[in-house]
Amino acid sequence: MNGFHTLLNKLERKIGRYAIPQLTKFVVLTYIIGYILYFMQYLLHMPVLQLIYLSPRLILQGQVWRLVTWVFMPPSAPGLFTIIMLFFYYQIGTALEQTWGDFKYNLYIFSGLLFMVIGAFVVYGFGTNVDGMFTTYYVNMSIFLAFAACYPNMPVMLYFLIPIKIKYLAYIDVAFLAWSAISASTPERLSIIFSMLNFVIFFFTTRNYKSISPSEQKRKRDFRKAYDRSAYSRGDSARRNPGFMQGAADQNRGGDRVNYHAGNTVQKGQITKHKCAICGRTELDGETLEFRFCSKCDGNYEYCQDHLFTHQHIRINESK
Repeated sequence: MNGFHTLLNKLERKIGRYAIPQLTKFVVLTYIIGYILYFMQYLLHMPVLQLIYLSPRLILQGQVWRLVTWVFMPPSAPGLFTIIMLFFYYQIGTALEQTWGDFKYNLYIFSGLLFMVIGAFVVYGFGTNVDGMFTTYYVNMSIFLAFAACYPNMPVMLYFLIPIKIKYLAYIDVAFLAWSAISASTPERLSIIFSMLNFVIFFFTTRNYKSISPSEQKRKRDFRKAYDRSAYSRGDSARRNPGFMQGAADQNRGGDRVNYHAGNTVQKGQITKHKCAICGRTELDGETLEFRFCSKCDGNYEYCQDHLFTHQHIRINESK
């Protein structure tokens, strides 16, 4: 796992400058173009979509443009729900870009597209006609699952009425994919596996499993209890300033440990570059941790990937 993460970091240092910034905009643009082509074939009475879908058979006959043009294939008929989903995927895709950085997000998206092309040829090798079978539906699915894995407790409004944590929607999608793979034929099962292979590789080789260990869960419970006691005894100042509890805990322990809340204790004298204002974790707590400053908070407050989009923004005027 650490080896794969190290490889990603080396690749980012060497070719990261070639990454496409704001790739989510281009992903959404492919959908818009696809739906324009969808309407054009009815207005012009021309089979436009039949000229661009992914077809290993036709590619081997020389229609190599299909290796690229298939990304414009709309996964479903357009409608009001389509517009809502485009806005939703734009938001979570942009959030992933900010969390991972341009290079890793680019690699995640393009590897997913590459695996789908490979999967199409593998399924075609079984003698199955896959013309038009592969669309960017599973690309959306992989983006959603990646976001849910990064921010499992992020609330979303189901049907604009019911608040629900995004991880529960992800569980439903995973269960649906698993059932589809089990009940499908071998070629269809292979298409599902290859379509989600980028998610499997990224999150079974780069995730820090220490976060779900019993000791880490106990540490989080102790931190929440300590924070609640401090907030209650000190009043609103502790609630309004996420870094307040961190500094108080360090002082109470006499400075023996600089980072009281971090999973890996930082001994006095060690220097860290990043520190989350909520949980106090630093880059020493895991190689896969990402840190970003929040532009909406008053002051230089830095947060880890678990709290960047879930924290309460700090306002100086409100705290006075």
